Amino acid sequence: MKKLILGATGSIGSSLAKKVINDGGEVHLAGRDESSLSELASELNSTFTVCDVLEENFSDKIFSDLGETKINGLAYCVGSIDLKPIRMTKKSDYMQSFNLNLISAIEIIRRASDSLKQNKGSIVLFSTVAVRRGFTNHSIVSSAKGAIEGLTVSLAAEFAPNIRVNCIAPSISKSKIANFILKNEKMADSIAKMHPLKRVGEGSDSASVANFLLNDNSSWITGQIIGVDGGRSSLT
Repeated sequence: MKKLILGATGSIGSSLAKKVINDGGEVHLAGRDESSLSELASELNSTFTVCDVLEENFSDKIFSDLGETKINGLAYCVGSIDLKPIRMTKKSDYMQSFNLNLISAIEIIRRASDSLKQNKGSIVLFSTVAVRRGFTNHSIVSSAKGAIEGLTVSLAAEFAPNIRVNCIAPSISKSKIANFILKNEKMADSIAKMHPLKRVGEGSDSASVANFLLNDNSSWITGQIIGVDGGRSSLT
């Protein structure tokens, strides 16, 4: 059996894939960057699917590549950072964010649920600290990720006791999608100081928790929103 990781070439997704492999597990990677995905799959000796989660029926392509392989874990490590004051937003901004962060997550969960149920599987989704804390210019991403938190607890109830569903809510971490913010050293230092632990997150921080939630060590944990945020959600 394998763990299915979407957004596998991102900071969190790639770190998670490596942790699963290091623990003796197997993964099937999915992402849209064919070059990076192929390179990571070669490094980990894993199978993979090149796909864009915004494309219609992307999940069919993934499960066609999986064939008869069963999965017992699903991590949807897909996200976005679209920051605008609400006066500058358009309906399309929210629709695209919801399609990427929520609707496509629902599609792959729906498609994977039978296999996960048969194998007492686990689902890990991703939110953001900005749902719990109010940050200016975050209405687009906070709305979509707030919906992910609602989906988490709803599906945890619906799928129990056969599938566990949990959500990780990171603060800003070093990644390709956050580079436009963190590439400014002064800004990155200022953001780090906003966290009680005085640093910006790494992909491996959230990946370590995701790996725990995907394996049997967390077999009595479901329906949880877990902050991996350097203390920012509760101590500042």
